[in-house]
Amino acid sequence: MNTTVIQQSKTLTFHGDPPRSKENTVLCNRYDELIQSEKLGWTEHLRLKSLLGTGGQGVVYLSERRGADSFTLPVALKFFSPERYSNEHAYDEAMRRMAVVSGRVALIAHDNLIDVQNFIERDRVRILEMEWIDGYDLDLLLTPAMLRRAKDRVSTRRWEYINNVIATRGPVRPRLKPGMAIAIMREIIGGLAALHREEIVHGDIKPSNIMVKRTGNAKIIDIGSAIDLNDMPTQRTCTPQYAAPEMLEREEFTPRSDLASLGYVLIELLSGQPLFAGINDYAKLLEAKRTLPQRLDTLLPDEVTDSDLLMGICRRLTAPDPMLRYGSAEEADTAEMGFAEFQRTLVRGDLASEYENELRVWLEELD
Repeated sequence: MNTTVIQQSKTLTFHGDPPRSKENTVLCNRYDELIQSEKLGWTEHLRLKSLLGTGGQGVVYLSERRGADSFTLPVALKFFSPERYSNEHAYDEAMRRMAVVSGRVALIAHDNLIDVQNFIERDRVRILEMEWIDGYDLDLLLTPAMLRRAKDRVSTRRWEYINNVIATRGPVRPRLKPGMAIAIMREIIGGLAALHREEIVHGDIKPSNIMVKRTGNAKIIDIGSAIDLNDMPTQRTCTPQYAAPEMLEREEFTPRSDLASLGYVLIELLSGQPLFAGINDYAKLLEAKRTLPQRLDTLLPDEVTDSDLLMGICRRLTAPDPMLRYGSAEEADTAEMGFAEFQRTLVRGDLASEYENELRVWLEELD
């Protein structure tokens, strides 16, 4: 005979309200007023701690948000400078658009897209409040100094493994191994797809706008150049070296132009060298972008050029004609000749790795 024993949790119950002090009665009344009010306002206390970066739109600071009872939270604050605007009205109009885009990005809440937390104003200056990401952007991570640091801190056996699976020396800067590069780019494609579904174009995909967290997760950051396709601004910003040809020629910002920028980043990660460094003339820069697909054999290492699939991905992403690129970020990932298919070939060849964990361990070794 089976016996089932049911254990009931014991809860202490007080009959009637406990006695209150006069002060606590006042506090309880305030509580009731708060939860019944329609509006709630308070002052946010932020302390600037250190400069994270500067750019054409302004500066970004690591800051500390302070709450009650010693609560603190690190946040990133982007201060939008009015310097490049002709007048205050132009600045206000640009910031209105930025506020709308920021609010829509905040609702996306995607693992591979920076979390937007608030858009605030102090003395008419607009400030974008975002999550602070603990990690490295790809521009900082892939430097010769960082690779030397890894070599100095690991065993010979581990160093060989890093060179075979994660990153190795390139012509100018370290280059990522193909599996690792594709793994990171697939996460960024996921973030782009989330933006594009909301009809938002990032407009400035480049290595310094891709962060790798200490968890190994990759995120798109800095939405300062993001554009709502349904409310196109007259003044648009981008980084010419990573901008699609149509962005430079016609100021045409589309989801396909984000894919071209992603393609330039991918080729740079695989080759270990900037593609358009030192080209300051727009005509020469456009020509270099138009001829890039035909020059890939001379830029990329043998382990990349030997893969027809990987070369096809690079060429299709960076096709000068937008209509020859993938139709969407999702297609770039899931198409028969897309990113996911390349990772499947690694799995079939027993060459794949747990790349997110590999990045996490590597970043631990760099600290």
